Amino acid sequence: MATKSPIDPEMVRELAQLLNETDLTEIEVEKGDLRVRVARTISATVQVPVASHAPVAASAAAPAAFSPVDAKSAGTHPGAVPSPMVGTAYRRPSPEAKPFVEIGQEVKVGERVLLVEAMKTFNDIVAPRAGKVTAILVEDGQPVEYGEPLLVIE
Repeated sequence: MATKSPIDPEMVRELAQLLNETDLTEIEVEKGDLRVRVARTISATVQVPVASHAPVAASAAAPAAFSPVDAKSAGTHPGAVPSPMVGTAYRRPSPEAKPFVEIGQEVKVGERVLLVEAMKTFNDIVAPRAGKVTAILVEDGQPVEYGEPLLVIE
């Protein structure tokens, strides 16, 4: 006599479909003692443009909304604010609204600085400390992983 598996294959299919629809690489669901993690690997081809002979202005190298701090060094920065979940980061409450914070802005403990949407639920990301925002490491609508640095507050 075969026993029924506690894992619902339809739920796994739905989670896999959600990964494809949202461009996430991993999703985990927990219900009681059951925990299901669905992940996918993305491979990308990167084309590096050939350098031109004209000098490039320093301001053209980095977008104005982001600090020159890179994500690798920001992850170990003591002021880094990591994503508490896998999801999609949003810098503003709606597409036509202004961003919650900008580089150089002072924030207070508990002030909303970003949103991370996961499973159609918007989660406030609040400042864990008071200070100045010195780097914003995500773009509006960018997929983020658990623990990925979102911004730096010094």
